[in-house]
Amino acid sequence: MKTVKLIVTDLDGTLLRTDKSVSRRTIQTLENCRSEGIKLAFATGRTASALSLAPMELFDGHAVANGAVATIGDTVVHRRLIPWEDARPFLVACHERGLHISSQLGGEDYSNFVMSDVWPEVTYFTIVDFKTHALDADKIITYNLTHEDIDFIQKKLPPHSYMVMAVDGLAMITHVQAKKSYAINALCRHWGISPTETVAFGDDLNDIDMLECAGTGVAMGNALNEVKQAADDICKTNDEDGLAIWIEENILHRR
Repeated sequence: MKTVKLIVTDLDGTLLRTDKSVSRRTIQTLENCRSEGIKLAFATGRTASALSLAPMELFDGHAVANGAVATIGDTVVHRRLIPWEDARPFLVACHERGLHISSQLGGEDYSNFVMSDVWPEVTYFTIVDFKTHALDADKIITYNLTHEDIDFIQKKLPPHSYMVMAVDGLAMITHVQAKKSYAINALCRHWGISPTETVAFGDDLNDIDMLECAGTGVAMGNALNEVKQAADDICKTNDEDGLAIWIEENILHRR
């Protein structure tokens, strides 16, 4: 393995245990990486909630909204949004179909349903009339879709956007360049690191492009089969400290 200069991890199902905690062993392993001069970043489909779940003091940079926005400190190094002019017709069409849908921007949710009824941790959101909604979107989400709903969405997608489904049935619509791989490449350019000098960890479909662009892509033991097939290696599950064990055995013990 080449020298590793950057480690990137997904959050849910990867860094986070099922109960959304981060183990002491994992924290210690990441601290050891930083002491070795290795940069750390996370890349997640989450937006504002990521900042409360991740141990932010450990990370040099991060990407949210599936890679729509990548940040190092206060510096935004990558940002790809869906313009409101393109998002509005799509949101209206989904609303008229009866879908529960939310447009997100900068960690704020603008929805047509009471989001806390579905996700109790989402306590702040604004119910809006999408016919007059005029804010760009870093991510649009909807859920509980039938096969017919999915076909409908695919036909109505805003220009230059795509949809990815998460393992929990959440559908995420973002700009075509709002992918974790684009965000990670932007972080690498900022730090002068080659993507071949990175290791990435993930478990879900929206992690595949990140694992493929990294020098080494590692799928969690609890990852979907499609993710495992795209990875270079497989570690133990998120509830077994898989990320920490892999780093200890494959990176830290060699230094």
